[in-house]
Amino acid sequence: MTTARTAVIEAPGGPEALKIVDRTVGEPGPGQIRIRHHAIGLNFIDVYQRTGLYKLDYPAALGMEAAGVVEAVGDGVTHLKPGDRAAYACQPPGAYAEARVMPAQQVCPLPDAISFEEGAAMMLKGMTVHYLFRRTTPLKAGDTVLFHAAAGGVGLIACQWARAEGITLIGTAGSDEKCALAAEHGAAHTINYRTEDFVARVREITGGKGVDAVMDSVGKDTFDGSLDCLRPLGMMILFGSASGPVPPFDLQRLAAKGSLKITRPTLFAHIADHATCQQMARELFDMVASGKVRIRIDQRFPLAEVAESHRALEARQTTGATVLIP
Repeated sequence: MTTARTAVIEAPGGPEALKIVDRTVGEPGPGQIRIRHHAIGLNFIDVYQRTGLYKLDYPAALGMEAAGVVEAVGDGVTHLKPGDRAAYACQPPGAYAEARVMPAQQVCPLPDAISFEEGAAMMLKGMTVHYLFRRTTPLKAGDTVLFHAAAGGVGLIACQWARAEGITLIGTAGSDEKCALAAEHGAAHTINYRTEDFVARVREITGGKGVDAVMDSVGKDTFDGSLDCLRPLGMMILFGSASGPVPPFDLQRLAAKGSLKITRPTLFAHIADHATCQQMARELFDMVASGKVRIRIDQRFPLAEVAESHRALEARQTTGATVLIP
């Protein structure tokens, strides 16, 4: 039995609710592994869990993604062995730790060409982009999508993915600097939503037609405008709520705006099947190893400063990905 420094919360709260404690890490049981983390990813879902928007059983360890080295495997685990480099983004929370025991199903072998920091920064965000572009609605070269928060960790991967697949991405961001960053990563058009009306700009860019899909992780602040950006039969993909949850709304509005479609996917539904998860990861790794997608890490915090990392994320002070170093 060893101990590992782990960030936990006793109850929902602000960043100050995060405490570093020593937790016992035992041996993996059937279907489990023990992994020692080299880098840990920071994501908005961590904030939702910390504040209580997404409920947990308390006390709870946080963190949904990390990369490191497998130390031990339990019975029945065949796709990983001790000494393997590995990365994951999956349930249950607990990645904010030096080491942990966890289910092996959604942990993926990490190619040597990809660093631990890249692995920790790309799994949740990159597999999210994978399901947005390849699994949610049919998208092909020549299609146009509107992507909110295009300079964030998911957004910068999405900009590059769209460029690689010949999809025109219109990205929104909250400053000219962030818009420039999105454009540098492949956004065909950018809109500073603080100084421009994004609905009017989208209509202008698309010659009044609207976009084929909207990919929106902002939620309440952008939802109504997003619907107005879609072409008839377009798809609204709401995959987060950084500005707060979308209030209930009348489905008749979808009819009035041109038989729109709407979905609220989660990564965890897409990766629930072991084989599907592993295939998605391989396709993501291929995109990164080929150079078509670069993983941009702009912030690094020691695990002990996890509360500061949450403050920066919530204050919209981050670009690209953020990693914690145990």
